[in-house]
Amino acid sequence: MPVPNVMRAMCAKFRALHRAGFVRSVGVLVGGTAFAQAITILALPLLTRLYTPVDFNLLAVFASILSLLSVVACLRLEIAIPLPENDEDAVNLLAVALCLCSAVAVLTALVVWQLPAQIAVLIGQPALSPHLWLLPLGVWLAGSYAALQFWSTRKKRFGAIAKTRMSQAIAGAGSQIGLGLAQLTPFGLLLGQIISSGAGLLGLGRDALRDDRSPVKKINWAGMRQMTRTYDQFPKYSTFEAFANSASTQLPVIVIAALSMGPEAGYLILAMRAMAAPMGLIGNAVSQVYLSRAPEELRAGRLANFTLQIIGGLAKSGVGPLIFAGVVSPLAFPLIFGHEWLRAGELVAWMTPWFILQFLASPVSMTLHVTGNQRAALNLQIFGLVLRVGAVGIAGRWMSTHVVEIYAISGFLFYGLYLYVVARFSGIRPGDLYMVLRKSFRTLLIWMGAGAAVVSVPALTDLWA
Repeated sequence: MPVPNVMRAMCAKFRALHRAGFVRSVGVLVGGTAFAQAITILALPLLTRLYTPVDFNLLAVFASILSLLSVVACLRLEIAIPLPENDEDAVNLLAVALCLCSAVAVLTALVVWQLPAQIAVLIGQPALSPHLWLLPLGVWLAGSYAALQFWSTRKKRFGAIAKTRMSQAIAGAGSQIGLGLAQLTPFGLLLGQIISSGAGLLGLGRDALRDDRSPVKKINWAGMRQMTRTYDQFPKYSTFEAFANSASTQLPVIVIAALSMGPEAGYLILAMRAMAAPMGLIGNAVSQVYLSRAPEELRAGRLANFTLQIIGGLAKSGVGPLIFAGVVSPLAFPLIFGHEWLRAGELVAWMTPWFILQFLASPVSMTLHVTGNQRAALNLQIFGLVLRVGAVGIAGRWMSTHVVEIYAISGFLFYGLYLYVVARFSGIRPGDLYMVLRKSFRTLLIWMGAGAAVVSVPALTDLWA
């Protein structure tokens, strides 16, 4: 090929890569997310010394309930905010989402106010009863933040989103450490959880009111009703899909806490949060930017190639660190968090295959919504709910000492299916997906070898023993 043609091809590829500022947008979000994850990880060794595994056990149950409620607080209309072609329609969707979130928070408050002791007994955690009043506040903060975050995604304010992630990490970890030092346990862990879910809400709301005055003035009841009718497939299908998705992860945690004799859920939540760092660093940022670009790529007929590029990039950049963490975790956790947290390190090793497939599938999972396949997404999540809760229930009855391990295996099976379904509906052929993933195999071997080398260092193994 002549040199000028090669140069033109390279320039075209470079322009495609940077179309609509994709790389820059990911970079901004990754920077903010990296800072937030660093704060979270740095705080964990201190938190595990200020709070006991029993405290973390209560946090696991509280966070699971909060996630179940907040993920459906807006009836999933928040994820439709980036989809309308004009801002007037989108801002009316935002108004509907915020109203629904407030209504769900009020309803939650009424239930918690009337039945705190009964709820605590039902989930097998009587010690949680005095703290359930935090739930409605957490639901409102998390749901409202999600709606405004999707509005900011539509407006491509990725810098503002990155700042909120940093404020969430600082405020959440700071409150947990401060209240832990004051010996306000487990209240400090629970309050920090809801602060980390909703911090940044005021900042995003201020930006919207300041920079989007023209569309905000067009919010009206007629527009809100029209948008609710136009995007009614989200409440009809995506609400149950999102609840099933969250429930497939969160309900087993509640069941594990209720069935286990010790603080097994406390070990589980530490393991999941430690692994969320490498996953969240890139995965969450890519997910936000993917959603902002996917509708455009679908209209242009490029969704399959675009999604395939994203999955390939994730495989090369994030799977290796996950493998490394899985290999060294049984050794690293007692050293970093204290010897009583050895069990959490063992769980990380079991959950690594699940986390790898989740890391590849979740950032591009919005493909099912962008392509209008909400029913398929709902069916997939219902299957995942039955599979994972069923696996934990069966293990609790016949394999009670290995409930979390069975939970990890069910997660691996579910996200393997999830990745296949997302690829299919985005138009990716199985052979193309295999070839993209195969290209990262050499890098993964290097990370695995590095992990094995660390584990084999005699000084570290002696210290662990």
